[in-house]
Amino acid sequence: MEFDHITRPLTDAEARAEAERIITRSFQTETPPVRQFPTSFRDESEVPAYGDTPPVHQDDKRIVPAWAAGIAVASIGVGAGITGVGCGAWLVLQGLASVTLYGVLMVTLPFAGVAMVATAIGGAINKARSAVTNNVYEAPVVQNTQINNTSNQRGMFSRTRNDVR
Repeated sequence: MEFDHITRPLTDAEARAEAERIITRSFQTETPPVRQFPTSFRDESEVPAYGDTPPVHQDDKRIVPAWAAGIAVASIGVGAGITGVGCGAWLVLQGLASVTLYGVLMVTLPFAGVAMVATAIGGAINKARSAVTNNVYEAPVVQNTQINNTSNQRGMFSRTRNDVR
């Protein structure tokens, strides 16, 4: 292998020859090799006069990309899942279509029981938390009330402030 062209600059003749080689190679059309697959198969062997025809081996040379196989498997999974969801929805709607009073009561009975227990627990906690205070005032009570009104009107907006003390 010759490495002289790396260490020294090309002469005009060498540069012209190299440029011509690069240009001709870039404009050449290389056709990729085409894989030929038979589209039909004809078995020319004789068929027996009676009985079944013996099987003939046929090579399977199909190539499936990994992404296509993944999409196929995912679509099967999604289809099965959606079918399950659809069947569940059909069962729920079928049950809702035949609504009776007893059915509604049986469905809401657990919710009513939970609500009743929660109310009872809340009432018990509220009773336990409330302190018992008996304040008896024996002195005279004086109440002073002072009201300050401040009113501002500007254009179509107005503001009134009442301070009650």
